[in-house]
Amino acid sequence: MNWKTVAAAAALAGIALGSVMAADGTHDARIGMMKQIGGAAGSLSAIAKGTKPYDADAVKAALTTIATTAKAFPDQFKPGTETGDEEASPKIWENMDDFKARAAKLSTDAETVLAQLPADAAGVGAALNTLGGNCGGCHQLYRIKKD
Repeated sequence: MNWKTVAAAAALAGIALGSVMAADGTHDARIGMMKQIGGAAGSLSAIAKGTKPYDADAVKAALTTIATTAKAFPDQFKPGTETGDEEASPKIWENMDDFKARAAKLSTDAETVLAQLPADAAGVGAALNTLGGNCGGCHQLYRIKKD
C-alpha cells in the first residue's frame, strides 16, 4: 500500500469520525468539525507554499473534507445550543439564514474547485484564497475571538 492510499483512507476516516461527532451539536463537536476544516486547509496551504509536493489525491481529500464538513456544520447550531459556547457568537442564532448561506458557499466553492481540480501548487493557492476568504468572512461575523 502506498502513502497516497493511506492518506486518502485517513482523510475519509476523518470525515466519518466528523459525522459521528457532528451528531450532538455540542461545543466539542463544533470544534472538532472546525479542526477538520482547518487541517484540510493546512494540507492545501502546505502544497500551495511548496512545503509539501503537489499530490492530487491529497488535494481531493482536503477539498472533500471541507465541502462535506461545511455542509454539515450549521446543523450543529440548533435552537437551545446557544449557551455555554465561548467562541460561537449569539449572532449565529440571530442571523441563521446568513450563517447557513455562508457555510453553503464554502461547501459549494470547495466542490467547484474539486470538480476543476487544480493541477499544481499555484492552482491550489488560488483555490485556497477563495476558500480562505469564505472562512475569514464567517469568522469575522460569527466567531468570538479569545484573548
